[in-house]
Amino acid sequence: MKTENLRIIFMGTPSFAVGVLKTIVESGFNVVGVVTAPDKPKGRGRTLQGSAVKQYATIESIPVLQPTNLKDPSFIDALTALSADLQVVVAFRMLPKVVWQIPSLGTFNLHASLLPEYRGAAPINWAIINKEQTTGVTTFFIDEKIDTGEIILSKEIAISKTDTVGSLHDTLMELGSAAVIDTLTLISNTEVYTTKQPTGEDFSKLNLKEAPKLTPNNTYIDWNTSADSIDHFIRGLNPYPGAWSYLTQEEDTLKVKIFKVAIIEPNQENSLWFITKDGSVKISEHSPLGTVKVMHKKLYVQLANQVLEIIEIQLPGKRKMAAKDLLNGYNFTADAKMIANPHAC
Repeated sequence: MKTENLRIIFMGTPSFAVGVLKTIVESGFNVVGVVTAPDKPKGRGRTLQGSAVKQYATIESIPVLQPTNLKDPSFIDALTALSADLQVVVAFRMLPKVVWQIPSLGTFNLHASLLPEYRGAAPINWAIINKEQTTGVTTFFIDEKIDTGEIILSKEIAISKTDTVGSLHDTLMELGSAAVIDTLTLISNTEVYTTKQPTGEDFSKLNLKEAPKLTPNNTYIDWNTSADSIDHFIRGLNPYPGAWSYLTQEEDTLKVKIFKVAIIEPNQENSLWFITKDGSVKISEHSPLGTVKVMHKKLYVQLANQVLEIIEIQLPGKRKMAAKDLLNGYNFTADAKMIANPHAC
């Protein structure tokens, strides 16, 4: 089948999906419809705004469907009426069987990991948090469960030591776009050979990592861990949703977000905490874990045997800013401390 004759429905919502949709359209494939989330109130005026995918589809004059219920008969009828040969899903909701079985050539999904590793809602974040050296994207045909269908193809890349979820997101969007085009080409040429993912006991033996949804409970900074682990954790949540901690000083407890840190290695264990002439940091085992210090117009947090410099931080109700800018107008008291256990507050 010629690529221009392949009738495609695209399903997605956020900016990650837009990059893929744009590549499909610009590559000459025939997108006959888009399915995306309903409009949501945004901004101070709480005015309804369409998703990033809807905005792009509107510009390109592609019909848009925005169901609240994916099993609604009226939505199923409208979807069927588009007479698609294939559905492409990128960063969308879990589809019921009545939806993904409609097109004759099936429905495939683009997932931002090397499946079967990192099944779940936040694979890009968890790959950085877990200190992976590589990641990638995978296309697979959808089945009844989440991210378990037969794999069509995968593409792998390295994760750099400075990657944040924001930078890796953009890299994977480009890689994912290429993977989708390659998958569409294989399908249009009837050259698809899939690989089944492991299940049951075979899956359990692999001890694969998962990518659960991010919540306030799993995005809290554990100051008991190493500086390297905290750095990965913060980069894996920058810019969204942001790693957070409680900051206490005097009678106040503030919920702060931290977006960037630098690891400072002390030059002598069990010494008093101060900055030496050469700029190195000494710490004291007598200072409590999480102690916050301001020295030489820089903001530091003490760990068990290391020190972190906070580079970017956000206080409640304020914008994200460089710590050096915050220190121009904000004072940290002598008892300032980051709390390792959120339940302690």
